[in-house]
Amino acid sequence: MGAGIPLAKGAIVPDDVSRHGMWSSRWLFVLAATGSAVGLGNIWKFPYITGENGGGAFVVVYLLCIAAIGIPIMMAEVMLGRSGRQSPINTMRSLIRESGGHRSWSVIGWMGVLAGVLILSFYAVIAGWAVFYVFRLASGVFEGVDGSQSSALFGEFLSNPWAVLLWQTLFMVATIVIVARGVARGLEVAVRWLMPILLLLLVGLVGYAAVYGDFGQGFAFLFSFDASRLTWDGTLTAMGHAFFTLSLGMGAIMAYGAYMPSQASISTTVVTIGVLDTVVALAAGLAIFPIVFVEGLVPGAGPGLMFETLPVAFGNLPFGAVLGTIFFLLVSFAAITSAISLTEPALAFLVEEYNAKRWRVAISLGAVCWLLGIGTVLSFNVWADAKLFGLTFFDLVDYVSGKIMLPLGGLLIALFAGWVLNRRIADEQLGFEGLRREVWDLVIRFVAPLGVLVVFGYTIYQSFG
Repeated sequence: MGAGIPLAKGAIVPDDVSRHGMWSSRWLFVLAATGSAVGLGNIWKFPYITGENGGGAFVVVYLLCIAAIGIPIMMAEVMLGRSGRQSPINTMRSLIRESGGHRSWSVIGWMGVLAGVLILSFYAVIAGWAVFYVFRLASGVFEGVDGSQSSALFGEFLSNPWAVLLWQTLFMVATIVIVARGVARGLEVAVRWLMPILLLLLVGLVGYAAVYGDFGQGFAFLFSFDASRLTWDGTLTAMGHAFFTLSLGMGAIMAYGAYMPSQASISTTVVTIGVLDTVVALAAGLAIFPIVFVEGLVPGAGPGLMFETLPVAFGNLPFGAVLGTIFFLLVSFAAITSAISLTEPALAFLVEEYNAKRWRVAISLGAVCWLLGIGTVLSFNVWADAKLFGLTFFDLVDYVSGKIMLPLGGLLIALFAGWVLNRRIADEQLGFEGLRREVWDLVIRFVAPLGVLVVFGYTIYQSFG
């Protein structure tokens, strides 16, 4: 790519260095990307949909979908990021010029940045609930409560916009403080500590579930191979989760890829991230469901599982307050590692475009996301009855960003990497030759785009069918 990459305002950096900083090692990139991928969906969704759709049969289909859809698109996104060494928007501009593509392909970068901002605006609100529940579990308020009492406590919290706003604000401030410090002193320090702690907490919770929970029933719920329960809808669910779980299409992985060391293997690194993401999700299930089953509670997914069912289980088990506090610490850590990745695409672009101080941009961006998040805060109380197309403000932002923008972004990334990107760039970044190159071309040009189209079509059908 020549002697250097031209940036906004005439700045020049070498091809193999990002102006924003670099991960100090391949493993720091693995931890950062895994932290981006591991979020609330791994904890409150994946274990449940696995158990409900045939356990081991669902896992097999999911892993095949990860291999055919998730990992190839993630490799493409990392490849684009490392090739451009800039924000997703400026990376796409540079690669389009070098590949002779039409400038309309730059929508990939813009859509990723916008999706990240929209998702962070409501993600910070929900993450704030988890932070609040760290203190709520520690206080012992759930000792001896039943399901109706737990639901009432959660509903009481959501009905108070000032309380929800407070915890959203605290979470957003923590996120901005981390990203404002840059790659080396902010993002890298955060993932260097938070990800190992998260994994240790998860191991501890699985051990607790094995001792005090109904581990046999929880294990059977997740892993018993029952192909008869794996319907076509379940297969499509596996395809969708294989795409969404790796944080694809929102620019975060492209931005993180820009900071990836040149000597690191993209294929090996991305496979490692995919494996870790899946292991964490299944381990979360082994921590959660034995505790749910031993109390005779009904397993579920989403906020109901996390903020209503689990507090009841912890409140009636030995050392439940302590372990419940640890669990919500784990959830909070998972949320903040995802949140910091959501800010990076927009933040990097604004720094490049206006040659601005990173901390000033971080504060401004955080303020915008915080203001947008107020709409989500009010969606659960004051604006609960205010709907557009039958959707609250939160539902609408979630739908547009998660159900439309992310699949479209992933689809366009695959098509650009497979059909438009200069072949020399892909060869240099991936190092594929012979049969491996032919397989890559087949998957990124046909298999992965078709898979995303199916996911996108199924999502729209579920909404309007």
